Amino acid sequence: MILRAASTWDEQFPVDASPFRVPGRKNTLLTITAKNNTIPIISFYPQRTRAFAGLCYKEKETVNKNLRKLVFAAMCLALCMVLPFLTGQIPEIGKRLSPMHIPVFLCGFLCGWPWAMAVGAIAPVLRSLLFGMPKIYPDAVCMMFELATYGLVSGILYKALPRKTWSIYVTLLAGMIAGRIVWGIVKWALLGFAGTPFTMEMFLAGAVFNAIPGIILHIVLIPVIVMALEKANLIDNNPEG
Repeated sequence: MILRAASTWDEQFPVDASPFRVPGRKNTLLTITAKNNTIPIISFYPQRTRAFAGLCYKEKETVNKNLRKLVFAAMCLALCMVLPFLTGQIPEIGKRLSPMHIPVFLCGFLCGWPWAMAVGAIAPVLRSLLFGMPKIYPDAVCMMFELATYGLVSGILYKALPRKTWSIYVTLLAGMIAGRIVWGIVKWALLGFAGTPFTMEMFLAGAVFNAIPGIILHIVLIPVIVMALEKANLIDNNPEG
């Protein structure tokens, strides 16, 4: 380890120097160099040292936040695999209660839209491959687009709206409506290619009437969980998408 003085700040930080540069002045910086890495320890310009330390702290905070989102997203994906077992993997009950939807919505509130959209797109196909339910075609394919839309809409709206109780319900209802519309469009397209009709009556039955128990369950359960997570400070007050 070599202790030496750098003649200029620019010599040690050619990329990050621009925010701190003072034209016409050279800055002496005492550094420690080890294995070609230079670490500033004393600066004769404290305001620059504080600014540099602030950038380091912000970068560390961002890494920690992303790591936390990764953990939460993994937990939500795991719940997507486990919760359908509560319905006995019976398709009729599963379609009515839609337990896989709950973790995707929670991921939108917890992690933001990119993570929730990824969880929503992966979960149905992964579960179909692992456990055989839902059936890969057309159910899992349609659910992939539906759940991805849930994650996208819930993540975007929750970030955009004020942190009020009503905004949780607005976000949830908007996500439900958008996701079911996307589900209907995808199913219509897939069945249309196969030469099977998909009527408006079939759409309303699958997206609304048969799903009423699940809709009620989600409206009652999800906001309560989100509010509890907010009180526990597990949801960032200024989430990044």
